[in-house]
Amino acid sequence: MANTSDISRGMIIKIDGSLYKVIEFGENKTARAAAKVWAKLKGVDNSRTIEQTWNSGDTIYPVRVERKDFQFLYKDDTGYNFMNNESFEQISVEEGLIDAPQFLKEGDQVSALINTETDSPMSVELPDKIVVKVTYSEPGVKGDTATRTLKPATVETGATVMVPLFVNEGELIRINTKSGEYVERVKE
Repeated sequence: MANTSDISRGMIIKIDGSLYKVIEFGENKTARAAAKVWAKLKGVDNSRTIEQTWNSGDTIYPVRVERKDFQFLYKDDTGYNFMNNESFEQISVEEGLIDAPQFLKEGDQVSALINTETDSPMSVELPDKIVVKVTYSEPGVKGDTATRTLKPATVETGATVMVPLFVNEGELIRINTKSGEYVERVKE
């Protein structure tokens, strides 16, 4: 058992049968009343975001989670299929549990959070930044570089990313998977 003093950012907590990840938390103290602990929580097994308040010292129910490395294999009717890099066991994960599925390509290394109670995947995270090849992009107009003008470009995973005018078809670019934004051009 744990209590509210054990809350930390990233912790997974079970509330009313659902699992939530702690995004941020804090404590409110007043002179007359007992201290209260609040937390902003994002649903792991649902898409809800809630705020929860407890009295200081209340019992919470954390869920033990392990982070394991997986390799993306392929996508089919059952979902996205990944292989554990150590045991070679395969799991299938639905699209809603993956943080940026539009940037996944075969062979990519990802990190999965596994619920140790049920051995089921709770979420799959791509690296913060990945390198992809631009497969289609309109040519930029020469001389139109005075402002930070962006154009759409299709990358090898099929996703569309806004890139600067100087990025051409066939080039490698680095993308931030959390925001979906262009970071920089990569030399081969």
